[in-house]
Amino acid sequence: MGKRRLWRYGLVVAAVAATISAPPAFATVPSSQHYQLPESQFGSSSLDDSCSGQYCSTTSIGDTIVGETGNSKNTANFGSLTGDQPSLEVIISSGDSNLGTFSAERTATQTMTVKIRSYLSNGYTLQLIGDPPKYGGHTLSALETPTASSPGTEQFGLNAVANTSPNVGNDPSNIDTIQSGYSTPNKFMYSNGDTIAKASKSSGQDSYTISMIVNVSNGTPAGHYTSDFSAVVTPVY
Repeated sequence: MGKRRLWRYGLVVAAVAATISAPPAFATVPSSQHYQLPESQFGSSSLDDSCSGQYCSTTSIGDTIVGETGNSKNTANFGSLTGDQPSLEVIISSGDSNLGTFSAERTATQTMTVKIRSYLSNGYTLQLIGDPPKYGGHTLSALETPTASSPGTEQFGLNAVANTSPNVGNDPSNIDTIQSGYSTPNKFMYSNGDTIAKASKSSGQDSYTISMIVNVSNGTPAGHYTSDFSAVVTPVY
């Protein structure tokens, strides 16, 4: 019975946030010779800081409307004033993962989670970078197209949805962001540097579960297979 041991599998080693340059945007601040209004608004509510000399206080008469609306390209938030700086928050379950003993009779699985919050941007892209598990001169065969798991056939792949065969993973909080190739239940693929998810607007927290499968054949060389991956999240402006 063919068995392969994976001692260490670096599922995620880094999260990188990069900024794409964009033309500058300008806004006029209402002002006179002695006074300036840094944030202005229409309506009868919300809050802001009132200052005089060395003292400041936060004033409010309540928010009449709180919530969010939008379309495929834009969003609008109602309620208290928020910060005016773009931000990107990424939380990843990282560290070493041991998949145990590989067997030609069963599929080895592992998951990682990526949580992304994007504010004042035109969305983001989520990529996964790294080579399939390798031992010596042998690298496990990556699935080039979405393919069902087949124990006994050497396979390496992943997707970002809930699966039943094998039973692993969860659907993302926003299913529309998953890219083709990684959005079909029970089918897996992998190409180094592929975009796994792509959002086209600012969002609250999007949560992704990346599911990985490993199958080996009786002809797969025995050894300690290892690999490292990086999740790269890039905001778009």
